[in-house]
Amino acid sequence: MSDLDFSLTPEILLRAYTMGIFPMAENRDNPEIYWVDPRQRGIMPLDCFHLSRSLRKRIRKAEYSVEINADFKGVVDACADREETWINAEIRELYSELHASGHAHSLEIRHDGLLTGGVYGVAIGGAFFGESMFSRQTDASKLALAHLVDHLKRCDYTLFDTQFITTHLQSLGAREISRTSYHLLLEEALKQPANFNKLPLCQNPHSLLQRSTQTS
Repeated sequence: MSDLDFSLTPEILLRAYTMGIFPMAENRDNPEIYWVDPRQRGIMPLDCFHLSRSLRKRIRKAEYSVEINADFKGVVDACADREETWINAEIRELYSELHASGHAHSLEIRHDGLLTGGVYGVAIGGAFFGESMFSRQTDASKLALAHLVDHLKRCDYTLFDTQFITTHLQSLGAREISRTSYHLLLEEALKQPANFNKLPLCQNPHSLLQRSTQTS
């Protein structure tokens, strides 16, 4: 980790991602931002996402709606709305600018019209860098990840970077790899002509479940 001693811009931020590093703040009230380059990197192999029986049931019942890029700022704010967060005001503004330029994306889960879960991240080439997710209802963040993984596969992405590993992510199939292995995957992914907007988000739960059965 190293502190930033210059003004961080969206362009510098994109360049940092291509180098395998990303910014964080100590907390929402701390204006200082530092670079992070983990020795062990978390990734979600796109063909290994694990759908538990209970999650499959929730998807099949479809008692929720899912959208992409419908409320990017709402997702970021919800991710920061916790006791401990690395999202300060400058980071929030930077990612909003990346979203406005088409480099950052969000996926929203709603129940009865209310935002209950979501995830956001940065897309460059065939790599998607997951930044944060939140859940206000049981399994809402898992639903968001399930739909995001399906969308990334359909849009030709090859790398889903989760930065770190949590028990939650491990239960869904995420794993840790070395920094060296990550950089090799990143180098190849950046060469891929993926496009987050290549296809509309799949709204058919049966199609999503069928594809997950074929690849998991």
